[in-house]
Amino acid sequence: MISQTQQPTTSKPKTIHYPDSDGQPMADNTLQFRWIVIIKENLDLIFADDPEVFVAGDLLWYPVEGDNRLRRAPDAMVVFGRPKGDRGSYKQWEEDNIPPQVVFEILSPGNTVKEMAQKQRFYDKFGVEEYYIYDPDHNDLGGLQRGEQSLEVIEQISDWVSPRLGIRFDWTEEGLTLYRPDGSRFQTLQEIKAERDVAQAERDAAQAKADRLAQRLRELGVNPDNL
Repeated sequence: MISQTQQPTTSKPKTIHYPDSDGQPMADNTLQFRWIVIIKENLDLIFADDPEVFVAGDLLWYPVEGDNRLRRAPDAMVVFGRPKGDRGSYKQWEEDNIPPQVVFEILSPGNTVKEMAQKQRFYDKFGVEEYYIYDPDHNDLGGLQRGEQSLEVIEQISDWVSPRLGIRFDWTEEGLTLYRPDGSRFQTLQEIKAERDVAQAERDAAQAKADRLAQRLRELGVNPDNL
């Protein structure tokens, strides 16, 4: 009888799926949504010319490869040292292992103390440098900054300037107001659009003026391209 030695079977490593959505809504109400959009869009404007600053809103962040349950979706986050571009989620091991340095959370009435404590522990553990929490219903802002070993409360948040972002937090008669590094106020989407429209109209007017001048020079027998 010829015996056959059974060869050990090798199983393929299990493919881990990292969902792009946690099934939760971006915001619970219009006030929360408006603040999320204002912060995210203005941060986009501030870093529009820096290709190595990635800004995202409500994007799932997976800090550890192999664990698809360990994740958070900050209302807004900024990552220095990573290129702009579309992503379904932020998988840190695919991003030179760089965590978001700054995160924002905008509270809604549905947020619990336990939930916010869990978020703070997550951001602390995985390397966030600045963490800002704003409650628009009560106009209450809190902030934490990384100390020697962990995130520590920013005691005086009024008139605070973010070390990473260069933005300033202040209060006016309208409530919390944020200022860009150039001193201009954070704007709503409508204000941003209006500002862009004005700038475009000014560029169009300047181009039209230059075209008319070039045409006049040609009529006089002068080639404007030679000037």
